[in-house]
Amino acid sequence: MKTIKGLIMSIQFFTSIPIPYEVPMDRIHMEKAIKMFPLLGLLQGIFYSFLLYGLMHWTPFSPLAVAFIIWLSLITLTGGLHLDGWMDASDAFFSYRDKQKRLEIMKDPRVGAFGVLSIIVLLSARFLFIYEITLQAVDATYLFILLIPFFSKSVMGILLLKVRAAKEDGLGMLFKNAATPRTLWVYPVYIVIVFGGVLLMLPEAVNGVLLLLMVATVFLFITSRKVVKWFGGITGDVLGASVEGVETVLWMTLWLWHYFAMG
Repeated sequence: MKTIKGLIMSIQFFTSIPIPYEVPMDRIHMEKAIKMFPLLGLLQGIFYSFLLYGLMHWTPFSPLAVAFIIWLSLITLTGGLHLDGWMDASDAFFSYRDKQKRLEIMKDPRVGAFGVLSIIVLLSARFLFIYEITLQAVDATYLFILLIPFFSKSVMGILLLKVRAAKEDGLGMLFKNAATPRTLWVYPVYIVIVFGGVLLMLPEAVNGVLLLLMVATVFLFITSRKVVKWFGGITGDVLGASVEGVETVLWMTLWLWHYFAMG
């Protein structure tokens, strides 16, 4: 039951889905929520994949319209939460100030020019990737799209727990303090189960899944070092920016896979 409550807490915090159920904000349930991050991502991916399949096969919409709906669903399902972090972190990063000043900039509720420009580039690039993937979609495409949020939420959980915090307050610290050394043990189990499912249902897609895993791992490795250098550690905004960053990189990887692995 506590595991289900942890999943509900994750959905309440990181999606726009209204669930009228109050989960206690205690250490036990917050740790369960962290364990549910990859499962939350998997549920999001299932929604995106089924939506794409339904639009492609059961509606008269053009590939452009389908791509737009998928692109919009990525924004609406999360309520723009991570995009807000992307803009705040971009404003702070492109200020080229010291770490403390960057943290102050991220706290500012106003959005600067660099935040606006960065969000335009991010969303435009993602729309391009989704549109061209839609034009070339095959059976494996739906599986890969399903796994993009799974990997991004896994990266979010690992960054949260393995990278030092830049400040001693905020929602990120509440989750971080709720964790134990064994909190992340379930993440490799998720990955093993996912690969087992791929081998059983679509073995020809294994190489593509391995590619996505490798890209997510490289992103995690680089980001875990750079955020300490740039911001002094992890904050809620930095975590949100990391989720948007890794998902965009994975969409780009899938876009390139359709060109070179299938071309």
